[in-house]
Amino acid sequence: MTRVMQRLLFLCLMWAGAAHATIEAYEFNDKATEERFQQLTAELRCPKCQNNNIADSNSPIASDLRGEVYRMLNEGAGDDEVVDFMVTRYGEFVLYKPRVNEMTWLLWYGPFVLLGIGLLVVFFIARSRRRGNAAGGEGNNLAPEERARLEQLLEQDKKQ
Repeated sequence: MTRVMQRLLFLCLMWAGAAHATIEAYEFNDKATEERFQQLTAELRCPKCQNNNIADSNSPIASDLRGEVYRMLNEGAGDDEVVDFMVTRYGEFVLYKPRVNEMTWLLWYGPFVLLGIGLLVVFFIARSRRRGNAAGGEGNNLAPEERARLEQLLEQDKKQ
């Protein structure tokens, strides 16, 4: 009898574990709405798991947001309305691709400005070096006595 009880206990434990392994299943009226849902949940960042979208996150807030996106899409809301709702509620942080506005200009255009400044610095350094070489280089800065002494030393070095 104990062997039967052990097996029943084991089956109950397995069954209880399977009950907790549920997944969210959303029913959609058409394929286009389902694709929009998949796309929106992939584009929105989870506010808690900072490097996951709400489609991949297991946090409770991501689950709530998926449910909110599902509800809004079933009520006929457009993609922009869903995104605006999320941005209003959680800020620009929920967007993986932030909008271009006054607050994000540095984010969008800063790398190009820095690249331009870097190219200008390289250009001016190269131009100043070219001018220095065209003027005869730094060897022209020697006085005639120094030049004579230098040539004498070079001749002695060649003899040895």
